Amino acid sequence: MSVFRYAGRTARMENPIIRQLLKLGQREGVISLAGGIPAAETFPISEIAEAAQRALARWGSGALQYSPTEGLAPLRAYIARRRGVTPEQVLVTSGSQQGLDLIGRVFLDEGDAVLVERPTYMGALQAWNVYDARYREVPTDAEGLVPEALPDTPVKLAYVLPNFQNPTGSLLPEGRRGAVVAWARERGVIVVEDDPYGHLHFGDAPPASLQSRWPEGVLYLGTFSKIVAPGLRMGYVIGPEEAIHALAQAKQAADLHSQAFGQAILAELAEAGVIERQEARTRELYRQRAERMLKLLEAYMPAGVRWAPPRGGMFVWLTLPEGVDTLALFERAVEAGVAYVPGSVFAANGGLENALRLTFVSVPEGQMEEGVRRLAAVLEAALAARA
Repeated sequence: MSVFRYAGRTARMENPIIRQLLKLGQREGVISLAGGIPAAETFPISEIAEAAQRALARWGSGALQYSPTEGLAPLRAYIARRRGVTPEQVLVTSGSQQGLDLIGRVFLDEGDAVLVERPTYMGALQAWNVYDARYREVPTDAEGLVPEALPDTPVKLAYVLPNFQNPTGSLLPEGRRGAVVAWARERGVIVVEDDPYGHLHFGDAPPASLQSRWPEGVLYLGTFSKIVAPGLRMGYVIGPEEAIHALAQAKQAADLHSQAFGQAILAELAEAGVIERQEARTRELYRQRAERMLKLLEAYMPAGVRWAPPRGGMFVWLTLPEGVDTLALFERAVEAGVAYVPGSVFAANGGLENALRLTFVSVPEGQMEEGVRRLAAVLEAALAARA
């Protein structure tokens, strides 16, 4: 008999479906259209190496020492300048995923209601399941969250991904942003604005952030993972100073601070203008890959499969006729040599079985067409079986 007696919350941490999907999707010979990871060829390896040398020369042993919980001053100052806030409103985190966890720790009591989009980012659900959140879903369409469906019943947090949402790729337009903020302000709801993809636009930049419209009530999550490199594990939260102070206290208990050397490297990259150049290079590459993916979907997908062209980000969301279960089809797809993410893992309260998410950014150039062709064949067979 095991001597380990686990806390009840550990049962809410595990997601066996995602673990199984990752394991199956990594089989040899499988083309993965699933992973929400940046294209490795965009990582500025030589610039990072040079920045590391400069950081060590400038900071010496300080780059390898403990640092303030809130983050290194030059990096906080850079983030603040870009986002139009003060450094005191910035907390550097170990990726924006840690920001989600800290927000759950600080603001969620057991059973608190959290408003989420349907579908929504699975990582937020994983982070807040631990705190026994209860989710209220708001429907989305091709333009994101539908404001007319926002509830009158009380919620503690509202979690929104306005820019090139994961998983749908939708972009919340100006009018809807104002409506979301007005709804939250009227009811005193804390808004969590998650924005990992805002710099990855294929045309015009997105409208102004929710945080800029209501600084007193919005916690804004950003990250360097999608532009520089996820291995640095560097993100940030922007919010009112009182909220940042509370989040910093929770972070101090969790890990004291984000790694100082990575912060020093990012500060050097920022000073040299590398981050902005990275954004421009990455946008162009992803725009080209999105266009290619859309052409392939048009060429290969059977009738009845629908999608909306993304205007930025990393994903495209496919919807199939009702009755097709993409989770049940997943193993068949892997046997055919292709992987995707079933739509149901993005549903807070179940459903969305007839949808799936594809990525177009991290698929090797020579494999995208074959991957889409394999997937189309699996879906065509499933649709034919229903006829």
